[in-house]
Amino acid sequence: MLIDAHNHPNWHGFNAEKILRNMDDQGIDQMWLFSWELPENEYSPSYHAVLPPDGVGIPFKDVLSVANVEPDRFVVGYMPHPKRPDAIDRLKAAVEIHGVKVASELKVRLSFDDPDALRLYDYCGEARLPITIHLDYPIDHGNGLYPRPNWWYGGSIESLERAIIQCPNTVFIGHAPGFWAHLSLDNQFSEVSYPKGPVVPDGKIIRMLRKYPNLYADLSAGSGLRALQRDVEFSRKFLIEFQDRMLFGRDYFDTSLMDFLVKLSLDLEVFEKITFKNAQRLLNSYMDS
Repeated sequence: MLIDAHNHPNWHGFNAEKILRNMDDQGIDQMWLFSWELPENEYSPSYHAVLPPDGVGIPFKDVLSVANVEPDRFVVGYMPHPKRPDAIDRLKAAVEIHGVKVASELKVRLSFDDPDALRLYDYCGEARLPITIHLDYPIDHGNGLYPRPNWWYGGSIESLERAIIQCPNTVFIGHAPGFWAHLSLDNQFSEVSYPKGPVVPDGKIIRMLRKYPNLYADLSAGSGLRALQRDVEFSRKFLIEFQDRMLFGRDYFDTSLMDFLVKLSLDLEVFEKITFKNAQRLLNSYMDS
């Protein structure tokens, strides 16, 4: 069994046919498929190269169009922008009508602990919907001032921590460069998207994982994999310590993460938790023991 706990429709040109073929080729039994809702003024033009250039973000209807082809193979995710006055109503309707099981992906230019966002998170906890969050810091990548020198999302690791504390009955799944940069106790998170070099022990997310049982993490995209590749021996110990709260996910369509995990030679129990059992448990029992 293998579950990809983070992916998107039409991402890098992958429509339903390509996604299903890719899943078959890589032995993926099920995929969590996420929308991405945000206003146009929060959308980096760089995404026009990897998503349909006539739209903004990843509409929920695109998730449904793929998931409805083979419903048993997809877990449907949807997260409205927290600043929508009808955000909770929309999410409730998506749960009741379309069977949404994950409130994801939350990737907006808004502090994680915004009061409107906290109300939405509380509903997610009541409905037992895990939230996959995206954290990016305002790093200038040297692309000039048009239209903005940087594209931050989520605020900071501190704002995420405040949200986790204020919503103890809601599961948050950490993701993206700004989150994984805090694997190490150094200051590279504010300087580069993908830090390099040996990991300094007791990074912020390690301390948070030890303290907050409602924090999980997915290993998807370049951010998760590159963080683990910084210090392989450290990462092996990290995955073993937090084996009950790590999720395999790709946020792409290659085998890079799986290739890395296989090379770690983890015990079968640890490997299976990361690659499918934790995802199953989250959907079936949430935080119940």
